[in-house]
Amino acid sequence: MFDEAERRGGCLCGAIRYRLLTEPYDAGYCHCRMCQLSSGAPATVFATVPRADFLLEKGDLVCRRSSDIGERWFCGDCGTPIAMVVDHAPDEIDFTVVTLDDSIDLPPRFHIWRESRIGWFDTIDALPRHERSRPQTGSPMHDAMAKRHPIHAG
Repeated sequence: MFDEAERRGGCLCGAIRYRLLTEPYDAGYCHCRMCQLSSGAPATVFATVPRADFLLEKGDLVCRRSSDIGERWFCGDCGTPIAMVVDHAPDEIDFTVVTLDDSIDLPPRFHIWRESRIGWFDTIDALPRHERSRPQTGSPMHDAMAKRHPIHAG
């Protein structure tokens, strides 16, 4: 059984605190250009929970429409990226795993958008690598990403 006290997180400055009401799933690296620019890092690790199970306990998240397919949520004080909601999955929220107080037991299980990966960055793992989105996650993301950020083309 899931112990909700085990999954809490927040931002760098402490203005944002959240709690997960269910166990996260689909943890993975995203190498897309939007994640790179929003995080200032070569990749971001996200995991997913039902949107209703992401409980904001403290603070107010700032929301920005980052593309034609979704919006990103972050702390307005320190800028920590907290989550993303995509239009084709409005009942789910992808949160940044590293914002959990303890993320050691939620490792990434795949890579997506490898076609946008920064050439000098790679991980030493044998996880599945997808040049774009994973086949089972729906294709609306691919067309929107390629249109919004031509860098995805190679």
